[in-house]
Amino acid sequence: MNLGRTLSTTGRVLGQIRHDPRTIALLLVVPSLLIGLVAWIFTDTDVFQTIGPAMIALFPFIVMFLVTSIATLRERRSGTLERLFSMPMGKGDFILGYALAFGLLAVFQTAIAVSFAVWVCGLEIAGSIWLLFAVTVADALLGTALGLLASAFARTEFQVVQFMPLLVFPQILLGGIFIPRDQLPDVLEAISDWLPLSYAIDALTAVATASEDAAWIWARILAIGAWIVGSIVLGSITLRRRTP
Repeated sequence: MNLGRTLSTTGRVLGQIRHDPRTIALLLVVPSLLIGLVAWIFTDTDVFQTIGPAMIALFPFIVMFLVTSIATLRERRSGTLERLFSMPMGKGDFILGYALAFGLLAVFQTAIAVSFAVWVCGLEIAGSIWLLFAVTVADALLGTALGLLASAFARTEFQVVQFMPLLVFPQILLGGIFIPRDQLPDVLEAISDWLPLSYAIDALTAVATASEDAAWIWARILAIGAWIVGSIVLGSITLRRRTP
């Protein structure tokens, strides 16, 4: 791996996205709009105060997964990746460059979504807003990393969507959004204990309610970080130069 080639990939990806208003809107605006819709649905109730932290975890995670996986796959299908690999660029340079580009976008996405949820939708946060921001950034980066991993195995955009029932939906169902995880059947609770989105939802809820200390929350962020690193490494190992 070479830092210069990695940063060159990052700059190229950001340049492409800068000229694509629809992708910018999807990344930066849509998660906040969805959070706002949920808050509007539960106007004059306390429901949004309960599920709001989970929504902050959910929507950026899904959007980053979809955009990252499809964008990376198109590079391979168009032959761009094969041309890049004909030059002195390794798989690690490419994957890490993409991760840095979408990671930077995830920071902006998170800042907008958290600000919108707290100061526009009225989500009450008993803990540190900065800790809430840190967890949400880690969660969005998780979506990016899993999107890169999915793109390494998929051959078409349709197959990327097919990975959602495998990588995304189980985490949503078992993450504690619909029912507290400690009320799940024992087997499902044990599975949910290993799913990274569960860590994000637990940590965001803990920050919102100030039910756990900072050390407990940072432990969840580190667990999410381990999933991010593992997904990026596995994605770089399995990435193919071109889709047959």
